[in-house]
Amino acid sequence: MLNKIKSELLNFGLKFISIDDKIVRMILETAPSNLNEIVILPAVKMVMKKLIKKLQNKIVHGRVYNGLLNGVRVSIIRSQIGCPNVGLVVESLKRCKTKIIIRIDLCGGVQDDPNEIDIGTIIIPKSAYCDDGTTPQYIRTYPALSNKLESVENPLSVLHNLLTGNKIVFISRPNEILKEILLKEGLSTLTTNKIKEVNLWTTDALFCETFEFIRAIKAANINAIDMESSILFVLGELFNLKTVSILSVSDLPGHPQYDLLKSNEIHPNMEKGIEDAIKVVIESLPRIKSLLD
Repeated sequence: MLNKIKSELLNFGLKFISIDDKIVRMILETAPSNLNEIVILPAVKMVMKKLIKKLQNKIVHGRVYNGLLNGVRVSIIRSQIGCPNVGLVVESLKRCKTKIIIRIDLCGGVQDDPNEIDIGTIIIPKSAYCDDGTTPQYIRTYPALSNKLESVENPLSVLHNLLTGNKIVFISRPNEILKEILLKEGLSTLTTNKIKEVNLWTTDALFCETFEFIRAIKAANINAIDMESSILFVLGELFNLKTVSILSVSDLPGHPQYDLLKSNEIHPNMEKGIEDAIKVVIESLPRIKSLLD
């Protein structure tokens, strides 16, 4: 009887809100009106905590932290790790007034030359190769996406027969203007070799970065790996949202000393890298805000 009463009360309340409102409340635990036009999207706890410490006039609404960074009103939401989680958050944001999404977090670096990519290097992806499992679901649901995205044969197929997974990998891209704003600020704030514009590979399987995997993506001119950017860029294209990623290299898959899965050693530049990335974003926000005008 008690459960029936609870259900009736819940259904009565739902009559007064829209389906979109319900989805936002279910995922972000707040009303759509509490989201700002610019959203910053970290994935891991460390990055979220560093951002929150810099937030002025902080107000918390469920999973959403609102406030000012460099005089610009933003919302900060921790997406959690992986494309499915980012997909849920972006599906919510498209139902709000949000127009710009900035992903800031960590990534793995793929070294060709240690002077090019190292721990603490700031990565701004110019493309994301979509080897995740979420992107194909959206392309299946929205087939027109396949005409807007480039695609290539999976580079891994060069080394061995692919029994499953993505035999064709789509390539998604960030908003070009946002990317250039962050890149310009980074080049003026940091030393030239500290910030790189590279191709990035998005995967769902952190623990499957084998030697063959690293060799294949390196041969395809890919210098970074993450677990979220591909779907962010794809949904930006689909939902007409401006999206971008700025990432700090936290580990070097395949490296004898700084492979996250093979070593306990933490590079001294790992934390500094994410602090540099946060600094670049904060300094860029007034110019990013001008895109809303």
